[in-house]
Amino acid sequence: MTNYHLFNVGKLSQLDQQRFAPDGLPIQIDGKIFLKDKLNLSSVEISLNKIASDTGMDFYHRHHDHEEVYLFLAGEGQMEIDGQLIDVEEGSAVCIKPEAKRSWWNTGKADLYYI
Repeated sequence: MTNYHLFNVGKLSQLDQQRFAPDGLPIQIDGKIFLKDKLNLSSVEISLNKIASDTGMDFYHRHHDHEEVYLFLAGEGQMEIDGQLIDVEEGSAVCIKPEAKRSWWNTGKADLYYI
């Protein structure tokens, strides 16, 4: 037994080859991979994400139990949180409380990457 797990997702520029399609939900999101099973995580969830220009999360949602933290690695975008628009870019970090209604999209010309 080891005290670590390693997984290589590959180049971020090829992240759009990943697809998140949860069972029982009518959504499919290209450019998203969750790392929980890949890294055998027990108390945290992490996903790597890529959104092409002029696209984004096409629905608003909330969470029941946990905060979400977004760390933007490259690109430019906007988030709408409880009706308030905020600009995000490389280096932005945003923590959203569970009850907040949220969505986000890429407003730049290049891909938007975030964790």
